[in-house]
Amino acid sequence: MAEARIGIYGLGTMGSALALNFAERGIATAVANREAEWIAPFLDRAGPLADRLVAADGLRALLARLSRPRVVMMMIPAGAPVEESIARLRPLMEPGDILVDGGNSDHNDTARRAAALAGEGLHFMGLGVSGGETGARHGPSLMLGGAEQGWTTLKPLLEPIAARFGEAPCVAHLGPGGAGHFVKTVHNGIEYADMQMIAETYGLLRDGAGWDAPEIGALFVRWSTGPLASFLVETTARVLSVPDPLSGRPMVDMIRDQAGQKGTGRWTLIEALKLGQSASAIEAAVGARAWSALKPQRLAAETQLPAQTALAPLPEPEALARALYAGRVIAHLQGFEILRAASTAHGWTLDLSRVAAIWRAGCIIRSSLMNELVAILAETPQRPPWLAPAIAGLIGPALPALRETVAAAALTGLPVPALSGALAWYDSIRRGQGTANLIQAQRDAFGRHGFERTDRAGLTHGDWG
Repeated sequence: MAEARIGIYGLGTMGSALALNFAERGIATAVANREAEWIAPFLDRAGPLADRLVAADGLRALLARLSRPRVVMMMIPAGAPVEESIARLRPLMEPGDILVDGGNSDHNDTARRAAALAGEGLHFMGLGVSGGETGARHGPSLMLGGAEQGWTTLKPLLEPIAARFGEAPCVAHLGPGGAGHFVKTVHNGIEYADMQMIAETYGLLRDGAGWDAPEIGALFVRWSTGPLASFLVETTARVLSVPDPLSGRPMVDMIRDQAGQKGTGRWTLIEALKLGQSASAIEAAVGARAWSALKPQRLAAETQLPAQTALAPLPEPEALARALYAGRVIAHLQGFEILRAASTAHGWTLDLSRVAAIWRAGCIIRSSLMNELVAILAETPQRPPWLAPAIAGLIGPALPALRETVAAAALTGLPVPALSGALAWYDSIRRGQGTANLIQAQRDAFGRHGFERTDRAGLTHGDWG
């Protein structure tokens, strides 16, 4: 007998949290897992919510527990596990059923799967879920892509579990095919840049000013209530204040400086390059994580390559705050321009203001800046977001501090690749006359590639002797 409105396949961290979220909102939920022995412990942990959870010992049983149209949400790792699960579910599903991929899948895979299943009358939807375990449990930001008909069925299920900004649920149907997963990918790219800039600021204070972790944490506490207010700044303030119970030192000092990544930052960069877009802050953040993995090489280089004697004092903490703010604004602009370019290329008609709106709560990059971007992005929906009149007011007052910080870091020998990349982008994008004319001359001189003159139309060549 059908007992549930949605089925969750995959009871890992995120799947378990979402199942409990659905149940807490009064939505009867069927659950299944590849390792069936996980189900009983999960129901035990669910406590009173177990009354709204229905166990299924396999995919066929999961579908049998669902009302029509049947909705199955896969909360499993991207790649081969998703392909395998689709292959098992496909012959069991009927026209009108909905299969949702709630993992961090490549949007290209999502678009391909949606097209393949649409021929059988099935709706394949890609759902970006941001907010980590806590967000999934109590209210994530949700980015959905796929057929409009699938959204009609999913809307009354997803809106109750989504994060709220005021009374507005942070969930939206963003377009067909892989639109939802693409937006989630770019969200993660912005997240990479934001985290890297925060880490660079921490490094300047630690290695340049000699501050210890609790001092830096106290500074971030103060910053968390001003223009830099955000989930990531609050998280930074918290982790810098936690002591290690084994050594008594700050916990952050006991962590090996090698950062992991699951691929979404690289995907953002790859898609930006495909679209001909600049994402210098995101690129620097991805590169910094790659460099962090080279721990043995860095230790060897520390003793073999010459060091830089400090040639300039570091800016005061409040100047660092303004520099961080300017860098974060630029990283967000780069991310939203990637979204705008992708929307044009794929025919998605993304509403960038709406994307910013659903990123105001529940997700990792929620911030006071995002609140401002909602209105700013609505001003120039068909043009690059940095051309919105209000952007100059955001960046202008903080720009001198960004210049001072990048210059002092360079003169002191402290790396700030993301902040440097943000400044280089700004100085490049605001120059009407750049230096590509020389590059075009070089290309024509050695390869006869041709160039356009400033005083007449059409492609021509130069006589380079």
